[in-house]
Amino acid sequence: MLHLAKEWAMATDPTTTAWRRAVALSGGEQLIEGPLKGYHHETYVLPFLRTGDLSRTGRWKCRDPRSGLFWFDRRCFESEEALLGALSGRISRIPEVVEVEGAKLQQFIEGSTLGSLGKRGKPAPSDLTGQLGSLFREMAEVRPDSLSIARKCTKEDQAPEGDSAEFLERLIRFTEKQVYEKNLERFGGLFGQLGLDGEAFTRLRKHVLGLVERPFCLLHADLHRENLIVDHSSRLWAIDWELAMFGDPLYDLATHLYLMRYPTAQASGVITSWRRSVEDVRAGSSQGWEKDLPLLIDFKKAQSVYTDVIRSATKLSASPARDSSLIWLTAVKLRGIVSAAAVPLGLASVPSVPRIAEVLARWLTGR
Repeated sequence: MLHLAKEWAMATDPTTTAWRRAVALSGGEQLIEGPLKGYHHETYVLPFLRTGDLSRTGRWKCRDPRSGLFWFDRRCFESEEALLGALSGRISRIPEVVEVEGAKLQQFIEGSTLGSLGKRGKPAPSDLTGQLGSLFREMAEVRPDSLSIARKCTKEDQAPEGDSAEFLERLIRFTEKQVYEKNLERFGGLFGQLGLDGEAFTRLRKHVLGLVERPFCLLHADLHRENLIVDHSSRLWAIDWELAMFGDPLYDLATHLYLMRYPTAQASGVITSWRRSVEDVRAGSSQGWEKDLPLLIDFKKAQSVYTDVIRSATKLSASPARDSSLIWLTAVKLRGIVSAAAVPLGLASVPSVPRIAEVLARWLTGR
Protein backbone atom coordinates (compact mmCIF):
# COMPACT_ATOMS: atom_id res chain seq x y z
CA MET A 1 0.00 0.00 0.00
CA LEU A 2 2.98 2.32 -0.39
CA HIS A 3 1.33 4.53 -2.98
CA LEU A 4 -1.61 5.22 -0.67
CA ALA A 5 0.38 7.47 1.63
CA LYS A 6 0.92 10.12 -1.04
CA GLU A 7 -2.72 10.16 -2.08
CA TRP A 8 -4.50 11.64 0.93
CA ALA A 9 -6.28 14.86 0.09
CA MET A 10 -9.01 16.72 1.95
CA ALA A 11 -10.82 15.85 5.14
CA THR A 12 -13.68 13.37 5.07
CA ASP A 13 -17.11 14.87 4.36
CA PRO A 14 -19.77 12.58 5.89
CA THR A 15 -22.51 14.22 3.78
CA THR A 16 -21.21 13.05 0.40
CA THR A 17 -22.67 10.14 -1.54
CA ALA A 18 -19.22 8.57 -1.96
CA TRP A 19 -18.60 8.50 1.79
CA ARG A 20 -22.06 7.11 2.64
CA ARG A 21 -21.70 4.39 -0.01
CA ALA A 22 -18.22 3.48 1.25
CA VAL A 23 -19.55 3.13 4.81
CA ALA A 24 -22.44 0.95 3.63
CA LEU A 25 -20.22 -1.34 1.57
CA SER A 26 -17.43 -1.68 4.14
CA GLY A 27 -19.58 -2.35 7.17
CA GLY A 28 -18.20 0.52 9.22
CA GLU A 29 -16.40 3.81 8.75
CA GLN A 30 -13.45 2.69 10.90
CA LEU A 31 -12.43 0.35 8.07
CA ILE A 32 -12.29 3.01 5.36
CA GLU A 33 -9.15 4.77 4.15
CA GLY A 34 -9.33 8.08 2.32
CA PRO A 35 -10.33 10.25 0.67
CA LEU A 36 -7.50 9.77 -1.80
CA LYS A 37 -5.83 12.66 -3.56
CA GLY A 38 -7.49 13.08 -6.95
CA TYR A 39 -8.83 15.94 -9.03
CA HIS A 40 -11.80 14.27 -10.69
CA HIS A 41 -13.15 11.86 -8.06
CA GLU A 42 -13.78 11.55 -4.34
CA THR A 43 -12.32 8.11 -3.67
CA TYR A 44 -12.20 5.84 -0.63
CA VAL A 45 -10.42 2.50 -0.14
CA LEU A 46 -12.26 -0.26 1.65
CA PRO A 47 -11.57 -3.90 2.45
CA PHE A 48 -14.71 -5.09 0.63
CA LEU A 49 -16.09 -7.03 3.59
CA ARG A 50 -19.83 -6.75 3.11
CA THR A 51 -20.23 -9.21 0.21
CA GLY A 52 -19.10 -12.31 2.03
CA ASP A 53 -17.20 -13.28 -1.12
CA LEU A 54 -14.14 -14.91 0.40
CA SER A 55 -12.69 -15.70 -3.03
CA ARG A 56 -11.75 -12.07 -3.53
CA THR A 57 -8.71 -10.67 -1.80
CA GLY A 58 -7.21 -7.22 -1.49
CA ARG A 59 -8.86 -3.82 -1.20
CA TRP A 60 -11.23 -1.89 -3.45
CA LYS A 61 -11.90 1.73 -4.41
CA CYS A 62 -15.32 3.31 -4.06
CA ARG A 63 -15.64 6.70 -5.75
CA ASP A 64 -17.92 9.40 -7.13
CA PRO A 65 -17.14 12.27 -9.55
CA ARG A 66 -16.51 15.64 -7.91
CA SER A 67 -18.86 18.45 -8.88
CA GLY A 68 -18.03 21.89 -10.26
CA LEU A 69 -14.73 20.96 -11.91
CA PHE A 70 -12.91 22.32 -14.94
CA TRP A 71 -12.58 19.62 -17.61
CA PHE A 72 -9.39 19.91 -19.63
CA ASP A 73 -9.43 16.68 -21.64
CA ARG A 74 -11.88 14.82 -23.82
CA ARG A 75 -13.74 11.87 -22.35
CA CYS A 76 -14.32 9.30 -25.06
CA PHE A 77 -15.92 6.48 -23.06
CA GLU A 78 -19.07 6.72 -20.97
CA SER A 79 -17.50 4.89 -18.03
CA GLU A 80 -13.98 3.98 -16.99
CA GLU A 81 -15.34 0.95 -15.18
CA ALA A 82 -17.11 -0.24 -18.35
CA LEU A 83 -13.86 0.20 -20.30
CA LEU A 84 -11.85 -1.73 -17.73
CA GLY A 85 -14.41 -4.52 -17.85
CA ALA A 86 -14.20 -4.66 -21.66
CA LEU A 87 -10.39 -4.73 -21.53
CA SER A 88 -10.25 -7.57 -19.00
CA GLY A 89 -8.19 -10.36 -20.53
CA ARG A 90 -6.85 -8.05 -23.24
CA ILE A 91 -4.67 -5.72 -21.17
CA SER A 92 -2.70 -7.78 -18.65
CA ARG A 93 -2.34 -5.62 -15.56
CA ILE A 94 -5.23 -3.22 -15.05
CA PRO A 95 -7.63 -2.97 -12.09
CA GLU A 96 -10.40 -5.52 -11.89
CA VAL A 97 -13.95 -4.14 -11.59
CA VAL A 98 -16.74 -5.73 -9.54
CA GLU A 99 -20.31 -4.64 -8.92
CA VAL A 100 -21.63 -4.73 -5.37
CA GLU A 101 -25.15 -3.60 -4.51
CA GLY A 102 -25.29 -1.52 -7.68
CA ALA A 103 -21.91 0.15 -7.11
CA LYS A 104 -18.93 -0.60 -9.35
CA LEU A 105 -15.69 -0.88 -7.40
CA GLN A 106 -12.18 -0.86 -8.81
CA GLN A 107 -9.43 -3.05 -7.43
CA PHE A 108 -6.86 -1.10 -5.42
CA ILE A 109 -3.43 -2.01 -6.80
CA GLU A 110 -0.97 -2.49 -3.96
CA GLY A 111 2.52 -1.20 -4.62
CA SER A 112 4.46 1.98 -5.35
CA THR A 113 3.80 4.59 -8.01
CA LEU A 114 6.68 5.42 -10.31
CA GLY A 115 6.38 8.92 -8.83
CA SER A 116 7.34 7.60 -5.41
CA LEU A 117 10.29 5.75 -6.95
CA GLY A 118 11.63 8.75 -8.86
CA LYS A 119 10.45 12.26 -9.74
CA ARG A 120 10.01 13.67 -13.24
CA GLY A 121 13.34 14.04 -14.96
CA LYS A 122 14.85 11.17 -12.96
CA PRO A 123 15.34 7.65 -14.36
CA ALA A 124 12.55 5.14 -13.83
CA PRO A 125 13.54 1.59 -12.78
CA SER A 126 15.41 0.21 -15.79
CA ASP A 127 13.68 -3.17 -15.74
CA LEU A 128 10.32 -1.56 -16.54
CA THR A 129 11.10 -0.63 -20.16
CA GLY A 130 10.19 -4.09 -21.41
CA GLN A 131 6.95 -4.08 -19.41
CA LEU A 132 6.03 -0.71 -20.87
CA GLY A 133 6.63 -2.18 -24.30
CA SER A 134 4.26 -5.04 -23.48
CA LEU A 135 1.59 -2.55 -22.38
CA PHE A 136 1.93 -0.59 -25.64
CA ARG A 137 1.79 -3.87 -27.61
CA GLU A 138 -1.44 -4.92 -25.92
CA MET A 139 -3.03 -1.52 -26.53
CA ALA A 140 -2.00 -1.65 -30.20
CA GLU A 141 -3.93 -4.90 -30.51
CA VAL A 142 -7.18 -3.20 -29.43
CA ARG A 143 -8.64 -1.66 -32.61
CA PRO A 144 -11.50 0.85 -32.73
CA ASP A 145 -13.89 -1.73 -34.20
CA SER A 146 -13.08 -4.39 -31.60
CA LEU A 147 -14.58 -2.70 -28.52
CA SER A 148 -18.35 -2.33 -28.43
CA ILE A 149 -18.98 -0.16 -25.38
CA ALA A 150 -20.72 3.19 -25.03
CA ARG A 151 -18.76 6.28 -26.04
CA LYS A 152 -19.22 9.94 -25.26
CA CYS A 153 -17.64 11.29 -28.43
CA THR A 154 -19.90 11.45 -31.47
CA LYS A 155 -19.09 10.00 -34.89
CA GLU A 156 -18.44 13.55 -36.12
CA ASP A 157 -15.81 14.00 -33.41
CA GLN A 158 -13.93 10.83 -34.37
CA ALA A 159 -11.14 11.17 -36.93
CA PRO A 160 -11.16 8.77 -39.89
CA GLU A 161 -9.14 5.59 -39.33
CA GLY A 162 -5.42 6.25 -39.65
CA ASP A 163 -5.75 10.01 -40.22
CA SER A 164 -3.25 11.16 -37.60
CA ALA A 165 -3.43 14.80 -38.71
CA GLU A 166 -7.21 14.91 -38.27
CA PHE A 167 -6.91 13.10 -34.93
CA LEU A 168 -4.60 15.85 -33.69
CA GLU A 169 -6.91 18.53 -35.11
CA ARG A 170 -9.73 17.14 -32.92
CA LEU A 171 -7.50 17.51 -29.86
CA ILE A 172 -6.49 21.05 -30.80
CA ARG A 173 -10.14 21.96 -31.38
CA PHE A 174 -11.12 20.63 -27.95
CA THR A 175 -8.45 22.73 -26.24
CA GLU A 176 -9.45 25.78 -28.28
CA LYS A 177 -13.21 25.49 -27.71
CA GLN A 178 -13.58 23.73 -24.36
CA VAL A 179 -10.56 25.05 -22.46
CA TYR A 180 -9.66 28.42 -23.99
CA GLU A 181 -12.92 29.89 -25.31
CA LYS A 182 -15.14 28.38 -22.62
CA ASN A 183 -13.05 30.06 -19.90
CA LEU A 184 -12.43 33.43 -21.55
CA GLU A 185 -14.86 35.30 -19.31
CA ARG A 186 -12.92 34.43 -16.18
CA PHE A 187 -9.37 33.95 -17.46
CA GLY A 188 -9.31 35.93 -20.73
CA GLY A 189 -7.32 38.75 -19.16
CA LEU A 190 -4.62 36.36 -18.00
CA PHE A 191 -4.47 34.63 -21.37
CA GLY A 192 -4.16 37.94 -23.20
CA GLN A 193 -1.42 39.32 -20.96
CA LEU A 194 0.58 36.12 -21.51
CA GLY A 195 0.24 36.42 -25.28
CA LEU A 196 -2.20 33.52 -25.48
CA ASP A 197 -4.79 35.00 -27.81
CA GLY A 198 -7.00 33.09 -30.26
CA GLU A 199 -4.41 33.41 -33.02
CA ALA A 200 -2.07 31.16 -31.06
CA PHE A 201 -4.18 28.19 -32.17
CA THR A 202 -3.78 29.21 -35.81
CA ARG A 203 -0.02 29.28 -35.34
CA LEU A 204 -0.12 25.93 -33.51
CA ARG A 205 -1.99 24.30 -36.39
CA LYS A 206 0.64 25.52 -38.85
CA HIS A 207 3.42 24.23 -36.61
CA VAL A 208 2.08 20.66 -36.49
CA LEU A 209 1.07 20.31 -40.14
CA GLY A 210 1.80 17.16 -42.09
CA LEU A 211 1.53 14.23 -39.69
CA VAL A 212 1.99 10.82 -41.32
CA GLU A 213 -0.91 8.34 -41.32
CA ARG A 214 -0.72 5.55 -38.73
CA PRO A 215 -3.31 2.82 -37.94
CA PHE A 216 -5.40 3.71 -34.89
CA CYS A 217 -5.54 1.71 -31.67
CA LEU A 218 -6.45 2.10 -28.01
CA LEU A 219 -4.58 4.86 -26.16
CA HIS A 220 -4.31 5.33 -22.40
CA ALA A 221 -3.49 9.03 -23.00
CA ASP A 222 -2.35 9.73 -19.42
CA LEU A 223 0.57 7.42 -18.65
CA HIS A 224 2.41 9.51 -16.07
CA ARG A 225 4.31 8.42 -12.97
CA GLU A 226 1.29 8.37 -10.65
CA ASN A 227 -0.73 6.20 -13.02
CA LEU A 228 1.93 3.48 -13.24
CA ILE A 229 2.17 1.18 -10.20
CA VAL A 230 4.97 -1.28 -9.45
CA ASP A 231 3.63 -4.10 -7.27
CA HIS A 232 5.55 -6.16 -4.73
CA SER A 233 6.57 -8.61 -7.46
CA SER A 234 8.02 -5.77 -9.59
CA ARG A 235 5.15 -6.04 -12.08
CA LEU A 236 3.92 -2.85 -13.77
CA TRP A 237 0.22 -1.94 -13.60
CA ALA A 238 -1.57 0.87 -15.45
CA ILE A 239 -4.40 2.65 -13.59
CA ASP A 240 -6.71 5.63 -14.26
CA TRP A 241 -8.01 4.92 -17.79
CA GLU A 242 -10.49 7.81 -17.71
CA LEU A 243 -8.84 9.69 -20.60
CA ALA A 244 -8.49 6.59 -22.82
CA MET A 245 -9.43 6.96 -26.48
CA PHE A 246 -8.79 5.51 -29.91
CA GLY A 247 -6.27 7.26 -32.11
CA ASP A 248 -2.70 7.68 -33.29
CA PRO A 249 -0.43 5.32 -31.29
CA LEU A 250 2.41 7.84 -31.48
CA TYR A 251 0.30 10.28 -29.47
CA ASP A 252 0.36 7.89 -26.51
CA LEU A 253 4.15 7.70 -26.68
CA ALA A 254 4.46 11.49 -26.99
CA THR A 255 2.16 12.03 -23.99
CA HIS A 256 4.09 9.47 -21.94
CA LEU A 257 7.48 11.01 -22.74
CA TYR A 258 6.20 14.52 -22.07
CA LEU A 259 4.74 13.55 -18.68
CA MET A 260 7.62 11.32 -17.57
CA ARG A 261 10.54 13.62 -18.51
CA TYR A 262 12.96 10.71 -18.81
CA PRO A 263 16.69 11.38 -19.04
CA THR A 264 17.72 11.28 -22.72
CA ALA A 265 19.26 7.80 -22.68
CA GLN A 266 16.23 6.20 -21.01
CA ALA A 267 13.81 8.04 -23.31
CA SER A 268 15.66 6.55 -26.26
CA GLY A 269 15.23 3.07 -24.81
CA VAL A 270 11.50 3.61 -24.26
CA ILE A 271 11.10 4.81 -27.85
CA THR A 272 12.90 1.74 -29.18
CA SER A 273 10.75 -0.58 -27.06
CA TRP A 274 7.58 1.20 -28.21
CA ARG A 275 8.54 0.96 -31.89
CA ARG A 276 9.23 -2.77 -31.70
CA SER A 277 6.04 -3.42 -29.78
CA VAL A 278 3.58 -1.57 -32.02
CA GLU A 279 5.23 -2.74 -35.25
CA ASP A 280 5.00 -6.35 -34.04
CA VAL A 281 1.23 -5.91 -33.87
CA ARG A 282 0.59 -3.86 -36.99
CA ALA A 283 3.12 -2.71 -39.58
CA GLY A 284 3.20 1.05 -40.07
CA SER A 285 2.23 1.90 -36.49
CA SER A 286 5.50 3.79 -35.98
CA GLN A 287 5.77 5.20 -39.49
CA GLY A 288 7.15 8.76 -39.58
CA TRP A 289 7.86 8.78 -35.86
CA GLU A 290 11.13 10.69 -36.11
CA LYS A 291 9.45 13.70 -37.69
CA ASP A 292 6.10 13.50 -35.90
CA LEU A 293 7.12 12.71 -32.32
CA PRO A 294 8.62 16.18 -31.67
CA LEU A 295 5.49 17.79 -33.16
CA LEU A 296 3.18 15.81 -30.88
CA ILE A 297 5.31 16.66 -27.85
CA ASP A 298 5.10 20.31 -28.93
CA PHE A 299 1.31 19.99 -28.94
CA LYS A 300 1.43 18.66 -25.37
CA LYS A 301 3.52 21.68 -24.35
CA ALA A 302 1.01 24.04 -25.97
CA GLN A 303 -1.99 22.24 -24.51
CA SER A 304 -0.56 22.40 -20.99
CA VAL A 305 -0.22 26.20 -21.13
CA TYR A 306 -3.97 26.77 -21.08
CA THR A 307 -4.74 24.13 -18.48
CA ASP A 308 -1.89 25.21 -16.21
CA VAL A 309 -2.82 28.90 -16.37
CA ILE A 310 -6.35 28.02 -15.25
CA ARG A 311 -5.22 25.58 -12.57
CA SER A 312 -2.51 27.88 -11.20
CA ALA A 313 -4.77 30.93 -11.10
CA THR A 314 -7.62 28.97 -9.52
CA LYS A 315 -5.32 27.54 -6.86
CA LEU A 316 -3.91 31.00 -6.17
CA SER A 317 -7.36 32.57 -5.82
CA ALA A 318 -8.44 29.80 -3.42
CA SER A 319 -5.41 30.25 -1.18
CA PRO A 320 -6.11 32.09 2.09
CA ALA A 321 -2.60 33.55 1.96
CA ARG A 322 -2.20 35.42 -1.31
CA ASP A 323 1.11 36.94 -0.34
CA SER A 324 3.74 38.15 -2.76
CA SER A 325 5.92 35.06 -2.34
CA LEU A 326 3.10 32.73 -3.44
CA ILE A 327 2.31 34.96 -6.40
CA TRP A 328 6.00 35.01 -7.33
CA LEU A 329 6.31 31.23 -7.18
CA THR A 330 3.24 30.89 -9.39
CA ALA A 331 4.74 33.40 -11.83
CA VAL A 332 8.00 31.43 -11.99
CA LYS A 333 6.07 28.25 -12.76
CA LEU A 334 3.94 29.89 -15.44
CA ARG A 335 6.90 31.52 -17.15
CA GLY A 336 8.56 28.12 -17.51
CA ILE A 337 5.38 26.61 -18.97
CA VAL A 338 4.81 29.46 -21.42
CA SER A 339 8.48 29.48 -22.45
CA ALA A 340 8.34 25.75 -23.25
CA ALA A 341 5.38 26.37 -25.57
CA ALA A 342 6.66 29.57 -27.19
CA VAL A 343 7.76 27.89 -30.43
CA PRO A 344 4.64 25.77 -31.16
CA LEU A 345 2.36 28.68 -30.23
CA GLY A 346 4.43 31.14 -32.24
CA LEU A 347 4.87 33.60 -29.37
CA ALA A 348 7.05 36.56 -30.28
CA SER A 349 8.10 36.99 -26.66
CA VAL A 350 7.43 35.59 -23.20
CA PRO A 351 6.66 37.95 -20.29
CA SER A 352 9.23 38.12 -17.51
CA VAL A 353 8.55 36.68 -14.07
CA PRO A 354 7.98 40.16 -12.54
CA ARG A 355 5.52 40.97 -15.34
CA ILE A 356 3.59 37.72 -14.85
CA ALA A 357 3.52 38.31 -11.08
CA GLU A 358 2.10 41.79 -11.72
CA VAL A 359 -0.57 40.33 -14.03
CA LEU A 360 -1.52 37.70 -11.47
CA ALA A 361 -1.79 40.27 -8.66
CA ARG A 362 -4.01 42.47 -10.81
CA TRP A 363 -6.20 39.51 -11.73
CA LEU A 364 -6.57 38.53 -8.07
CA THR A 365 -7.59 42.07 -7.17
CA GLY A 366 -10.22 41.99 -9.88
CA ARG A 367 -11.56 38.69 -8.60
